[in-house]
Amino acid sequence: MSTGTIVIIIVAIIVVVAIIAGVVYDQRRRRLQQRFGPEYDRLVEETGSRTKAEAELASRQRRVAGLDIRPLDPAARARYAESWAAVQEQFVDSPQDAVMAAQRLVMTVMQERGYPTEGGDQMVADLSVDHANVLDHYRAAYDISQRAADNQASTEDLRQAMIHYRALFQDLLGETSTATETPVTETTAGLPEGDTPAVGTGHGPGYPEPVADADNTTAAYPAETVPDGVAADEYDAEPATTGSDVPRQRRSWRP
Repeated sequence: MSTGTIVIIIVAIIVVVAIIAGVVYDQRRRRLQQRFGPEYDRLVEETGSRTKAEAELASRQRRVAGLDIRPLDPAARARYAESWAAVQEQFVDSPQDAVMAAQRLVMTVMQERGYPTEGGDQMVADLSVDHANVLDHYRAAYDISQRAADNQASTEDLRQAMIHYRALFQDLLGETSTATETPVTETTAGLPEGDTPAVGTGHGPGYPEPVADADNTTAAYPAETVPDGVAADEYDAEPATTGSDVPRQRRSWRP
């Protein structure tokens, strides 16, 4: 075999190996992008290098693979769902306390699932392996919680924090997140069991009975005044339907 032939064979082998390596690397990159989603892009921007970002994400996968991460059993999921419902009800009267309670509840669920909760950065890194799609929700909620601790968060900020915590909470429970849905609905508090206000109509069980208008054959609903001791912003800014005589409805933060 001539020297020229040997050189051609060696070059061909090198080319084939390079192609295989490229295909393997490309597949690995796609898997990381699919698994980590926005977290992949965030790390690439933060490190300024795809190679460094991918090395970090691969390291996170190895670490989490060594943890005893386990799903919640149905009884635990039901128990935590009830706890979350109670936290949401608490938001109506004490938004800041409710946000703090939501944060603690999320931490409790993480611990029961086997996630270490010591060290904020490491905790976020661990979560990114299986919950990357809601990681930005946690970061946003945590930021608002820190501002709330310094009394720098508005009620709307706190409402947003609850939405963000809910996204991670539902993901940890294995539920589908509905964080983009409108979280304010009409409350059924104080109504007889089984009765629900007719949403969007301004009448139905729990609403005042109409009174006759002497100048109008159409029945009108008496305007409701805000009770003493209840913040005005707990009521809808506008009535459920047009007309100034439709009773205002008390809001309840309930996704």
